This record gives sequence, structure tokens and C-alpha cells, in this order.
Amino acid sequence: MRRPAEQGFTLIELLVALAVFSLVVLALLNLAGENTRTAQLLQTRTLAAMVAENAAVEALISPEPPALGEAEGQVQLGGQDWVWRRITAPADQGLLRIDIQVRGASEPRTVAEVTVFRGGA
Repeated sequence: MRRPAEQGFTLIELLVALAVFSLVVLALLNLAGENTRTAQLLQTRTLAAMVAENAAVEALISPEPPALGEAEGQVQLGGQDWVWRRITAPADQGLLRIDIQVRGASEPRTVAEVTVFRGGA
């Protein structure tokens, strides 16, 4: 039987346990940061999709069909500025194809895109 002074963990065992614990903590911190980045990206995509859908609905419900060619506009949604671009082109059988692309005001790449068709070409 061991004496009470000899019971417990050795220094090596404590160092190994501390190293394993630190690796787990680093992995959890990395996961938390990745979750934050993903949440921001989802928020951006969702807001851009709402802007694109709003612009598409405006093009569909206006009394006159949109003019052929390109048009741009800027709106604010969710505390961010968004730039939408509408491209209207004739499609088959008297239809108009309306493509809407949305990007952030300070971003060059398209974040959301919607295509709708409307009668009245």
C-alpha cells in the first residue's frame, strides 16, 4: 500500500493533461470563430436575397413592363447599402426575362441573383 505522500499525479501526467486541455480549448475557440463568420455570411446572403426579391416584385407588379436593357438602383436594408442591377431582355412568346443581381455597396461581387419572367414584351 502506498503512503499518502505518494498518492496523486506525477508532473508528466499533469503536463500531458494540460496539453490535451489546451488543444481542446483552441479547437473550441476556432469553432466559435467559424460559427461567427458563417452567421455573418448567412445574414449577408439573406438580406441580399430580400433586396433581389423586392426588386423582382417591383418589376412584376408595375403597370408598365420595365424598359429593355440595364437599370441600377441603390437601397438600404438591414442597416446596409445594397446596389441592384436589373437586366431586361425579350424571351420567347411575348415574355420578358428580368435578371436581378444584388451586391453590397462596397463589394464588387454579386451576392444574390433572381430571374423572373413577365408578360408584355
